[in-house]
Amino acid sequence: MNKTGGACIVQRPEDNKALISEDLCTGCGICIKKCPFDAIVIVNLAKELSTDKVHQYGINSFRFYRLPTPKKGAVVGLVGRNGIGKSTIVSVLSGTMKPNLGKYDQDVSWDEILKYYQGTEMKSHFEKIANGTMRASIKPQLVYLIPKAFKGTPKELLKKYDERKVTDKLVQQLGLQNILDRDVAQLSGGELQRLAVAVAAAKDAEYYFFDEPSSYNDVYQRLAVAKVMRELAEAGKSVMVVEHDMTLLDYLSDYVHIIYGEPGAYGIVSGMQSTKVGINNFLEGFLPAENVRFRDKAFKFDVSAINEDVILDIPAASYSDLAKSFPSFNLKVAAGKVRKGEIVGIVGANALGKTTFMRILAGVDKPDSGAIDVGAKISYKPQYLSQDYEGDVRSLMYTAYQSPIESSPVEEQIIVPMGVKKLYEKSVKNLSGGELQKVAVAASLLREADIYALDEPSAFLDAEDRIAIAKFLQRFVRARGKSAIIIDHDMQLIDLVADTLVIFEGKPGLEGFATAPMRKEEGMNRFLQVLSITYRRDETTGRPRVNKEGGRLDREQKQSGNYYYVKNV
Repeated sequence: MNKTGGACIVQRPEDNKALISEDLCTGCGICIKKCPFDAIVIVNLAKELSTDKVHQYGINSFRFYRLPTPKKGAVVGLVGRNGIGKSTIVSVLSGTMKPNLGKYDQDVSWDEILKYYQGTEMKSHFEKIANGTMRASIKPQLVYLIPKAFKGTPKELLKKYDERKVTDKLVQQLGLQNILDRDVAQLSGGELQRLAVAVAAAKDAEYYFFDEPSSYNDVYQRLAVAKVMRELAEAGKSVMVVEHDMTLLDYLSDYVHIIYGEPGAYGIVSGMQSTKVGINNFLEGFLPAENVRFRDKAFKFDVSAINEDVILDIPAASYSDLAKSFPSFNLKVAAGKVRKGEIVGIVGANALGKTTFMRILAGVDKPDSGAIDVGAKISYKPQYLSQDYEGDVRSLMYTAYQSPIESSPVEEQIIVPMGVKKLYEKSVKNLSGGELQKVAVAASLLREADIYALDEPSAFLDAEDRIAIAKFLQRFVRARGKSAIIIDHDMQLIDLVADTLVIFEGKPGLEGFATAPMRKEEGMNRFLQVLSITYRRDETTGRPRVNKEGGRLDREQKQSGNYYYVKNV
């Protein structure tokens, strides 16, 4: 375009940075190939979407199209990639950010916004925001910032916002009894998350927005949070939730909006769909009603039984009954082994000793009694990741691999499939939570080892990345004849990747008991029975679906004692 005399790419006079004319750009792709580290994304949007632009941050900047519809008396779920505008949508709908309709260089008036949404459901919503009568309650995404905004105890924070007089009930539901008099700054991530949910639910509002409420919480705590949100909907409130845990979203929501597009470039909100149809369409990467394909491949779940042929009856590690004691906590582990080619999933509540068990296997900690026979090298990815590393992602990958990584076979086998190559130039200190997680998993897989021990590899990842990494781990372990031990609270990921299960039971913070590894079907049935939820497979995608509590299928499966996959319905 520039060679023909057009000013498609020019330098801005104020700072000499490149400026791309979106009107003149033909999407030829030359600048993408010339510019390093994927800094430019050229996206050919459909013409009709130019009339549905809700907000744009600036020239050549992120923009999104259409809005999800809040629904009174129902929970509406938002599902999509990280960096695609979900949190921005929450800000617009809650009134904390005024949409500019794509006119980023103007101050758009409320009159103009109301005229734009004339004749739609959103007009009355924005009228309430404009005149200050719409009350919204938001559970923020970044709960670790709460101590910076509030100094005091959880009891004081709840008392300050308890407009519905439900603090006592919420404290019981969310298990906050033991933290009420502690300083907010001393709370763990999970405690901060549940406190934030309680504060948001305690406010008397018309619309409730929960941004990623499952982070840091175990499965039991996620279900407790889901029940709090369901009760708000049953009380006639409008509830909207951004969530990456597909099992929780399935259990929790009545309707779903898919947000698709290009992370960091643009996002488009689909029409409202039932939860089942919406999640299935998300996994298929195709919206039939809109005739839009937003992913080049579908995610499928293997409905066949575990292929025992690829698991060798040769232990990569074995251990006798183990015990480990701390001043206020005791852990006991039943004897077991990890076979070559096997992925062992570890599930259970927080504070039962799962991480301690993994650290013992990895040789980081020593048991008080019992013996471990590990004739294998273990690569360990911890639960909490540090960003203290001085340098970029490329140099970190070099350090993990102990050799130049670029153009090597492992770059194609590990780095590219996990989406880490485009992060090479980024400083480790500046990575987002999801980016840091992918880099940490990739670094652990680059190390030469026989067993890969990964503690919560799904944390901060979006739904798409979780499924992609689960499938990649399964291929990686089996193709190389390695073994893996994975702790995670995302039941869909565990169901997808694990061959056997170790279940942790006991009293959180006091005592933990770990079972010997058992067949996945047996383990899942036992674990789901404790959770009091039942699973079935979706007939289209093969994904695990949670039966609605108290529904016909839920009652039938509980009566038969089969909590895990009885039949396809």
